[in-house]
Amino acid sequence: MEKIQETTEKLLENLKSKARYYYQRDYDLIMDAYDYAAKAHSGQFRASGNEYITHPLQVADILMDLGMDSAAVCAALLHDTVEDTVVSDEDIRKKFGDEIADLVKGVTKLEKLHFNNAEEEQAENIRKMFFAMSKDIRVLFIKLADRLHNMRSLSYLTKEKQINMAKETREIYAPLAGRLGISPVKCELEDLALKYLDRESYDYLAKNIALKKEERQALVDSVIAEIYRILEETDVEEPEISGRTKHFYSIYKKMRSQNKTLDQIYDMTAVRIIVNSVKDCYTVLGAIHARWKPVPGRFKDYIAVPKPNLYQSLHTTVITNFGVPFEIQIRTHEMHKIAEYGIAAHWKYKEGVKGVTELDDKLTWVQDVLNYETDLKDSKEFLDYIRKDISISNEVYVFTPKGDVRAITAGATALDFAYMIHSEVGNRCVGTKVNGKIVPLDKVIQTGDVIEVLTNPNSKGPSRDWLKIVKTSGAKAKIRQFFKRELKDENIKTGKSMLEREAKRRGYTLAELLTDEAETAVCERYMFNTLDELYAALGYGGLSINQVIFKLLAANVANGSIQDDIPIRKHRHSAKENSVIIKGTEDILVRFSGCCSPVPGDEIIGYVSRGRGVSVHRKDCPAVKTFEKERLVEAEWAKETAQATFSATIQIISEDKGEVFADITRVIANENLPLLSINARKDPKTKNAVATITVDIENNEQVAALITKLNNLPNTIKVFRTTK
Repeated sequence: MEKIQETTEKLLENLKSKARYYYQRDYDLIMDAYDYAAKAHSGQFRASGNEYITHPLQVADILMDLGMDSAAVCAALLHDTVEDTVVSDEDIRKKFGDEIADLVKGVTKLEKLHFNNAEEEQAENIRKMFFAMSKDIRVLFIKLADRLHNMRSLSYLTKEKQINMAKETREIYAPLAGRLGISPVKCELEDLALKYLDRESYDYLAKNIALKKEERQALVDSVIAEIYRILEETDVEEPEISGRTKHFYSIYKKMRSQNKTLDQIYDMTAVRIIVNSVKDCYTVLGAIHARWKPVPGRFKDYIAVPKPNLYQSLHTTVITNFGVPFEIQIRTHEMHKIAEYGIAAHWKYKEGVKGVTELDDKLTWVQDVLNYETDLKDSKEFLDYIRKDISISNEVYVFTPKGDVRAITAGATALDFAYMIHSEVGNRCVGTKVNGKIVPLDKVIQTGDVIEVLTNPNSKGPSRDWLKIVKTSGAKAKIRQFFKRELKDENIKTGKSMLEREAKRRGYTLAELLTDEAETAVCERYMFNTLDELYAALGYGGLSINQVIFKLLAANVANGSIQDDIPIRKHRHSAKENSVIIKGTEDILVRFSGCCSPVPGDEIIGYVSRGRGVSVHRKDCPAVKTFEKERLVEAEWAKETAQATFSATIQIISEDKGEVFADITRVIANENLPLLSINARKDPKTKNAVATITVDIENNEQVAALITKLNNLPNTIKVFRTTK
């Protein structure tokens, strides 16, 4: 314990020292946050054996080195209190105010109780993080610092946890650090992830790079000395020149992608030249190219065309008189600050910068993710989009007619460009020109293209076919939003009706389930600000009815409004239950099977389940063949089934042409049948559109009539009732 206590004391002294130096006015606030966290975590220990408080201390230290403000440092010290101790959000809010409490809440993970799998939990926590980031980007800095320290101490966890955390770090957190421009954090996260995902390669690089360290340093020193001699002939004053070895993961990727050995990687080390002005940058570049021959295709001007993370520098690779290719980076002192601290430089060198709105266009990618994330309720799809969109390594640079430079994802079309300019520019687009020539909307644009978007204010808006043309998630989201906005009122009405019917089916009224606590829980779970947003998502199919109803039930069980473990209220004979007669029994709980959804007119059979009454199935249900015969009982429909409605699920397979989705919903509306749920997808094998709908009906004659009308739709291939 002495060693553990010594570590805590050392870290505490470090906190005090930096707080006095960097945060004089808020020193007492930071120390109050430490004392509060230390008391909350008292008696808790890390897997390493260290006192738990050492983790928040080191997260805070990382943020102080990045120059973050005092509120972020306090939140770092408190970031695990709500999740891992008896401290509540309300406690933090009373003690430290809303700003710090909101940061802690943004970092705190979601409850782990209601996830189907680990991927869903990961997706929902990342979705929550992006939602919090949109309000305050400091949430992400705290998460990155938290992840960096956890990766530094990963060796104490199990092999499985090491692999899972390393994968998530490489795929999500390192690219996010890159997006923020924090190069040192990005590089360290990538190297630490490599250490656990490919330990053999990591150890090989560590050993062999170290073996030639002196030889490589001698070469770097020679190059630096030669550059100083070159610059003596210019008017560039006080240049700072240094060498740096590329991090392991960068070398590893190059070896893998180019199929090279370590001996064949010549640019493991780069020389960086820092000067006083942009003019000096180009002067240095000209002087070096005059002395050494540049390698074709290896010059990049990130000063004229900055990266999306604000990075600026000149990069060139030259063949030196030593006969070895060498990368040289040239930038100003201000550019170097941005390269080292990224967006954090706004806190380190400016006062009062806080949320996304104050960093405006520098963080539009955060808003882009939020714009499309509500369309991606499937965890895998959401994570795939995140992994793709947070990377900045695969972009092309194009020009507007006015000469402004825009970076866009490689493979994007001219229509993607229109939506990147503005959603209304995309919605009113009637054509595009590339390099002065009219081109199709699906024209793939290349670096250097000059793109002009032709618009018409009288345009009716995008076609659903445009979703097949655009390649970027931001453009897809804006097109979907157009259709959602156009049908917003209808979606809200439909979604609310669906939820009311599902609540009724389970023996409740919607008002009973929508307690204040339950409403807050479900809106926070799916990142909605209002119930109307929730209803709309249900209405357009972005969220399934079961996701919402189960969350409402769970919240009401938690607050004691309803009893636990009762998915449907027991035995209050409804009109629906009274519509079935089970021969040989009286006063027994009757349930209608969800696998085949029987309706009046279907031939039915009962199955006596253990402790749950009799479940009613269609006789042609595949599940019946697997049942124990002695537990099957005869069942029939009562002559009177007034006021009872039943759900029927129908699948429609169509050619993926035209307004398939709209046509289906139109038919259902014309039949005056309540729509309980709808799910549409594209079959990856046949390329056909597949829609699954559940409607409320009274008998199988209504089902047959609906199937007939759906079959008559253009492009329809097949329509049938489903069984699971």
